[in-house]
Amino acid sequence: MADHVLRLFLDRFASKTRLEAPLPAALRYIYVAEGMATLRAGGGVSTLTADSGWFHDTTSHVGAAGDGAVLLRWELTCDPEPDDGVATGSGVDSQRLLDARLELDDADGYLLRGDKVELPPGGIAYRHTHAGAGIRCLVQGRFFVSTEGTEHSYKQYEPWFEAGPDPVLAWAPESEPGHFARVMILPRRLHGASSIRYMDEADRDRPKPQKYTVFADEPIELPRSCG
Repeated sequence: MADHVLRLFLDRFASKTRLEAPLPAALRYIYVAEGMATLRAGGGVSTLTADSGWFHDTTSHVGAAGDGAVLLRWELTCDPEPDDGVATGSGVDSQRLLDARLELDDADGYLLRGDKVELPPGGIAYRHTHAGAGIRCLVQGRFFVSTEGTEHSYKQYEPWFEAGPDPVLAWAPESEPGHFARVMILPRRLHGASSIRYMDEADRDRPKPQKYTVFADEPIELPRSCG
C-alpha cells in the first residue's frame, strides 16, 4: 500500500511578486525554469537564476525578482496528503501538474535527486530502467517516451511519471532538443552514483548523447507520520 505522494507543481510569478504565506515544511525541490527566484528557508536566503535547483525541508518563503519567474516544485508528502499544496499570492499562478503514490519501505533509507537531462536533436536514451520512481517535466523542445508498449509525446511543461523498473525508450525529434527536469526518490546507497541500467548489452557501451546536471542529491528522512 502506498504511503507517500510525490507531487509536482508549476508556479508562475509575475514581476516582483511573492507567496502570500510561506510553504509549510516538506521535503521540497524547486527548479527555476525561467527568470529569477528568491528562496528563504532555515535562516538562509538563496537567489536562483534560470536553470538552477534548490532543496530544503523546512518552511519556505518564495518570491520572484525583476521579470518574474517560472518554477517547477516537487514535494514528497504523506498519503493522505496534509494539504493540496497549491501556492497562493497576488500575481502568482500555481497549478498542480501531477502526483504519484509511492511505497517507500527500504530500511537503508532514501535520497531525493533533482537533476536535468538534456538530449540534443535526434538524441536517444536507449532502453533502460532506473533504481527508483520519479516525476519528469519537459522544460525545452519536444520529447517522446515509449514504455509498456505505449508511446507518449511531451511539450514544454508537460509532466510524466516513471516507476523505475519498467523499461523506457526515449528520444528527442530530429528538429529540436528534449530537455527535462526531474526528481527521483532513490535508495540512499546510490548517493553520487548513477541510477540507470541499460536493458540491452549492445547499448551499455554505446556513446550516450544525453547530458546530466545534478542540482540536489540529498539523503532524506521520511515523514514519521506516514504509514
